[in-house]
Amino acid sequence: MSSAAVAAKGGRGRGRGKPTAKAVSRSSKAGLQFPVGRVARFLKKGRYSERVGSGSPVYLSAVLEYLAAEVLELAGNAARDNKKNRIIPRHIQLAVRNDEELSRLMGGVTIANGGVLPNINQSLLSRKAGKGKVETGSASQAF
Repeated sequence: MSSAAVAAKGGRGRGRGKPTAKAVSRSSKAGLQFPVGRVARFLKKGRYSERVGSGSPVYLSAVLEYLAAEVLELAGNAARDNKKNRIIPRHIQLAVRNDEELSRLMGGVTIANGGVLPNINQSLLSRKAGKGKVETGSASQAF
């Protein structure tokens, strides 16, 4: 049988069936943007276990997509607060460190060009003198 006849019949089977449907990716089946097939390949190549179930890469892709969306949303808000249209590493750093759960998740992560959170220790700030009271010498000097 020629290849044209095989293509016309929709594959190699018994012949009288419907033409084969167009392939649908697992990402689109799951309604995800992150690549389920690529995550499955990485799970297999990583040798984390002998076998990888069919639902594992879908679940992991969904979790990764959720985390990425969360970080990007908070970083976009930080960029807007700084009157910028483009997210830079500084905005990602501010977003992650100001969110309690993300900060705990990424506690040991260093973001290149992220800088640090603006923070001034309370002991370094000038204390306002009480109303009508005048401070005499410091307590540490009294013997």
